[in-house]
Amino acid sequence: MSKIPVFSRRKLIAGAALSATASSYSHADIKNPASGKAPFKIKNGRIKQSIMGWCFKPMPVKTLAEHCKEIGIVAIEGISADDYPTVREIGLDISLVSGGHGFKNGPCNPKNTEAVVSGLTKSIELAAQIGTKNVITFTGMEYEGMERDKAAALCIDTWKKVMPLAEKKGVTLVLEHLNTRDDTHPMKGHPGYFGDDVDFCAELVNKVGSPSFKLLFDVYHVQVMNGDVIRRIRQYKDIIGHYHTAGCPGRGEIDDSQEINYPPVMRAILETGYEGYVAQEFLPTWDDPIKALRHAAEVCDV
Repeated sequence: MSKIPVFSRRKLIAGAALSATASSYSHADIKNPASGKAPFKIKNGRIKQSIMGWCFKPMPVKTLAEHCKEIGIVAIEGISADDYPTVREIGLDISLVSGGHGFKNGPCNPKNTEAVVSGLTKSIELAAQIGTKNVITFTGMEYEGMERDKAAALCIDTWKKVMPLAEKKGVTLVLEHLNTRDDTHPMKGHPGYFGDDVDFCAELVNKVGSPSFKLLFDVYHVQVMNGDVIRRIRQYKDIIGHYHTAGCPGRGEIDDSQEINYPPVMRAILETGYEGYVAQEFLPTWDDPIKALRHAAEVCDV
């Protein structure tokens, strides 16, 4: 067995220590809620953190927003438009508006063209009205008899129909790449989703060819399907308009039980000059979901 050189061994130990101290909460803290640690609040704020509200159901949106405000999370998304006034009163921004067509009923299927255009048009108008920059969109699901080249072309043509309005209103559509590998839970993976390759989704963004059409880079989904996360962040920095996080595998907390080392990922995002939101989109498994959220905020506050 070859020996690790002293210098390399020291680097490994230092790296392990950095990873272990990225947050004051570890996976072991789940079993010890009375650990005596002071509740973390965001200090650096270089990453504009948001939260995906649907992940925390059935917690009332108002309650979740109040916790976010106390932690220092500045925005929320993935909630009903009916709740926008409430969370804005609390002092949170709306970081992302729903595209109105969902990830299943996207433009790759010609049956959805009219509904996608209608949904995105309404969402662009709403986003402009409340001062939100981004509206999410999806490719949709593969269907019987689908020809991939024609489906891709249809996606591009459909999005182009709403680009003049988006550009006029100063709103950006962000296309989310989703993984098709995890079939254990309806929201951990999406078997049959057309845009399951982040490189392919980047091609679609470039072919739409508008500054108001960008990529939603979901770190979890990219890790599941493609990996090489930091290199891809650097590669696609000019077309990334939004980020999501979650632990991998399993879409749980971003703690030391999963494989993505989030602090370097956050630093890589900052190094690209990105100034938008990074939304926490993990499914809480800890007994205290707000402690899990506080932990995620700490990990990403680089």
